[in-house]
Amino acid sequence: MARSALALLITMLGTFPLIADDSETNRFTTMPPKEIRDFEIEVMEKIADLALIPPEPNTSPLPKYDYDQLDYGMTIGIARTPGGRLWACWVAGGDSPAAYFVLATSDDNGETWSKPRLVLDSHSKKLPRPRSILVGNLWTDPEGRLWLFFDQSMDMFDGRAGVWATVCSNPDSDTPTWSRPRRLWHGVTLNKPTILSSGEWMLPISLDQRGGFGPFKGCFSKLDPHRGANVFVSGDKGDTWQRRGKATFPNPDWHEHMVVERNDGSLWMLARTRKGIMESTSTDGGQSWTTPVASRIKHPNARFHIRRLRSGRLLLIKHGDKIDSHQGRVKLSAWLSDDDGKSWKGGLVLDERKGISYPDGFQAEDGTIYISYDRNRATDGEILLARFTEDDVLAGKLVAPNSKRKLLISRPLAKRSK
Repeated sequence: MARSALALLITMLGTFPLIADDSETNRFTTMPPKEIRDFEIEVMEKIADLALIPPEPNTSPLPKYDYDQLDYGMTIGIARTPGGRLWACWVAGGDSPAAYFVLATSDDNGETWSKPRLVLDSHSKKLPRPRSILVGNLWTDPEGRLWLFFDQSMDMFDGRAGVWATVCSNPDSDTPTWSRPRRLWHGVTLNKPTILSSGEWMLPISLDQRGGFGPFKGCFSKLDPHRGANVFVSGDKGDTWQRRGKATFPNPDWHEHMVVERNDGSLWMLARTRKGIMESTSTDGGQSWTTPVASRIKHPNARFHIRRLRSGRLLLIKHGDKIDSHQGRVKLSAWLSDDDGKSWKGGLVLDERKGISYPDGFQAEDGTIYISYDRNRATDGEILLARFTEDDVLAGKLVAPNSKRKLLISRPLAKRSK
């Protein structure tokens, strides 16, 4: 470890003076292995506290974050404002500790897109470890405010991380302004809130069941009882959020869970695991959840998308042109259900190519569905958009006049290292 980093750790811990003398150093020679390990964890948890510092939204990111400076693209989410503007968010840097967020807009229904208009990048050369912003989502609430949810962690995952939100009250303005980010809880979120029939907003938050990665292994063991696919609710339009309950899945990955409310009032949670989608149900508003079972929706270890539409149908975006099979991250397709997921119709293939993943979307007031996704993150780095209707899904092809596939949102243009 570099001397400057060690000095920082000692200062943060407040245990020793900045320069330790021989007697202080020698204390480690007689320390039992468990105490040494406890000390290592304490140090790493202090390092993780650097992720508690709120990042500053960069509303003037050019030219530093222009497309010719970007070399990676992983989609995060897409939303539409009351005035009809589309906002898209994606990850630059990598699916790694180098990650940060980039956002752009479209004022012509997704046909063309601006250069980056907002960046969240919390990296600093002054830190002893990378500080990343890796996953999150965009969501327009019923008040017309645009929310950007994001996680912040040291490295890939420091065992705690944290879900943050910054809110824009004028997302249609020429000069949108964003609130100072505030931390909602630990963990990460990758999907939009669900508005329940009670009027509450339910936000899915994953606190990884595997614990911290790499040098952060073993950190924040006090959070172990809360690890799993959590749900948080807000009854005051997002001013405060309370943890309501969680489901715990076997063979967990990033959870990336989504929740829909069924017509009988029960909550249906679908989550990502290493063996595919698993599901759980709650009949008490999310306080308790049934033992997870494998879903008959077959899907690779990857993100999917499920959402209630204005018609009352459920929309599902998955990989594969059949509900009960897939061939990996190819053939991103759209499906509809009239019976709360018991059966599915359609199978509109949005993109047949390999290397496509991570769908997210919404339905506009006119019924148009918008789905963003990425293609070949580390090479092409494309962020793409599909625009279609329920009639298109049922027909299995585009029949609406304004429907389109493979609209380009962004493509990194920096030269990639071989």
